[in-house]
Amino acid sequence: MNLLLFDIDGTILRTNGAGTRAVNRAFEKILGHRGAMAGVDAAGKTDPLILREMFMNKLSRDFTEAEALQIFGEYVAFLKEEVAAGGVETMPGIRFLLESLSLRDDMLLGIATGNIEEGAWIKLRRAGLDAHFAFGGFGSDSESRETLVRAAIERAGSHERGAGGFEKVFVIGDTPFDIIHGRAAGAVTVAVATGRYKAAELSEHDPDHLFDDLTDYDGFLDIFG
Repeated sequence: MNLLLFDIDGTILRTNGAGTRAVNRAFEKILGHRGAMAGVDAAGKTDPLILREMFMNKLSRDFTEAEALQIFGEYVAFLKEEVAAGGVETMPGIRFLLESLSLRDDMLLGIATGNIEEGAWIKLRRAGLDAHFAFGGFGSDSESRETLVRAAIERAGSHERGAGGFEKVFVIGDTPFDIIHGRAAGAVTVAVATGRYKAAELSEHDPDHLFDDLTDYDGFLDIFG
């Protein structure tokens, strides 16, 4: 049995700015500052780390736990509105890939994303892809991407199909952070250039496997030997 942990934004789907709009609205509602995401590069980062950068940029301080809970609560409500209004776009090949892998008895699929858990499921449900996943590691587990990957692996072991352990764990993502922290967690790293990073930029971080996109199903299966 192989465990496959997929990143969401840029790997499975894109929300065309819905997340940015939602967190901007939440920040403005709670703290009165507009456009707080300006200057923040969210690619590959966890939601708590993104929020920390927003606070530092706008308020020159860190957030309190109470502030984070309040802002993320508003963010979730706004995210539902934003993805309902604007929809989501699935990445090339991903729908067929997930549907096909889900039918195999030698693969177990999970999520490893910097999104807080509730936000992750909102995006996946809007894309109609949530049924392929029963667990994951999320930004709400930890600000550290390595830690959330490890959380996903631990949850996979508690899944009924993961009881026998895994031959290998694969982390599939579109940023250098997925490669770096997936490797640190002991996973085989699979980079896909469907996000903001080009294949040449991803290759500089030495992923175990690299794809321009995930349209080549047979080629993707080759990574399992």
